Amino acid sequence: MRGIALVTVFVLALALGWHFLGPHGGSVSKSTVTVYYTKFDGQTEVPYTVTLGTAHDVKSVAFYAATQAVAGPPQSVDAIRFPSGTHVRALDLDGTTAIVDISSDIDKWGGGSLDEAGMMKSLVWTLTAIHGIDAVSIRVDGSRVATLPGGHLELDEPLSRSSW
Repeated sequence: MRGIALVTVFVLALALGWHFLGPHGGSVSKSTVTVYYTKFDGQTEVPYTVTLGTAHDVKSVAFYAATQAVAGPPQSVDAIRFPSGTHVRALDLDGTTAIVDISSDIDKWGGGSLDEAGMMKSLVWTLTAIHGIDAVSIRVDGSRVATLPGGHLELDEPLSRSSW
């Protein structure tokens, strides 16, 4: 009897630890999702909490989170931003990889490698904070691209947090 109680306590502690300390713990609650924006230093990710609508399945939450990341934070926040007009056209899931189709407005971008990495980093950090998503594959107007027009960040393979 004592052994069963110890095993039960151990399993419960393990599950709670993974939930609260794991890589995806707490990123989506019943009514909010965490969106990340990259500061101008290119290194610092700032979390913002946004309110969800009624859909809470992983694909719907991921689409909404990606849309918020691409839209950027309020204008009063100093952050690297996607070019004006850039939007998420679609989002699909392939196992633990989110496939994000971004509009070709991203081609209007004219910054350097820091800006290019900052845009993608904010999108990847936002999506990989959602339980069940470990990587992000980028498409532009439905097509695979090797890089953005600046050519600084390879996009032919899925990106993960370890890409930075």
